[in-house]
Amino acid sequence: MESTEKKSIEAFALKIRMAALEAIHSIGSGHVGGVMSVSDALAVLYGREMRYRPEDPKWPDRDYLVMSKGHAGPAVYATLALLGFFPYEELKTLNRGGTRLPSHCDRNKTPGVDMTTGSLGQGTSQAAGLALGNKLKGRNNRVFLIVGDGEMQEGQCWESFMFASAKKLGNLVVLIDWNKRQLDGYLDEVLPMGDFVAKMEAFGFDTVKVDGGDVDAIAAALERTRNGGDKPYAIVLDSIKGHGVTEVENTAMNHSMPVTDERFENWTAELKAKLAELEG
Repeated sequence: MESTEKKSIEAFALKIRMAALEAIHSIGSGHVGGVMSVSDALAVLYGREMRYRPEDPKWPDRDYLVMSKGHAGPAVYATLALLGFFPYEELKTLNRGGTRLPSHCDRNKTPGVDMTTGSLGQGTSQAAGLALGNKLKGRNNRVFLIVGDGEMQEGQCWESFMFASAKKLGNLVVLIDWNKRQLDGYLDEVLPMGDFVAKMEAFGFDTVKVDGGDVDAIAAALERTRNGGDKPYAIVLDSIKGHGVTEVENTAMNHSMPVTDERFENWTAELKAKLAELEG
């Protein structure tokens, strides 16, 4: 990417983090760590790679996002609100009665959400089905699937990956958020997953690993997936849980955290300082 575009995407990622924190702060606690670790990927996807229309969320020619790790819904909502899919102030209704922004993503409630997810593993099958359906119809829509590293312990993930490879779904891109932590602790302590790159390649995916906090590297990896072909794609995001906020990064159990007024002010101030430095 050119430096101007890179700065724009990096700024978008910071704004996604701030907006997601605003939503989580409104209810007092939430899945901060995993929201932060996927913000850079979402910024590149929606800021550069995907086709969509905020004024027409069901546009037939759009690309699809499936956030299989549904607890990262606030990051998706923040992204969609910043792009104008719904009013920004609606973020403060997160997980409240009557909201269009439930705890996990719901395609029947939220404009711009393409698939209901949250029961971990199931989003992988849904994404493969979407990709196959588009392929059978001769459509050019692409499907981008985001899964968590802890989620990859679900057998359903590997069943759907076998299916995607067998059906030669070159319109499917899997992004694995390898942030090394899950609900109960560190991934390697709960259930080590080994080498994600080697595993995805063994399952028939065209696979690369990149720094999950480097928007330039993510963009380059996504550019490779534009070629289509006979193999689905996998991008292993070597990410940091809580990335962008020092206190969250350094908190061992940061899967879900209280967001007090003090924390919200301090964390937002840190992000705003980075944004101001970035924008000169």
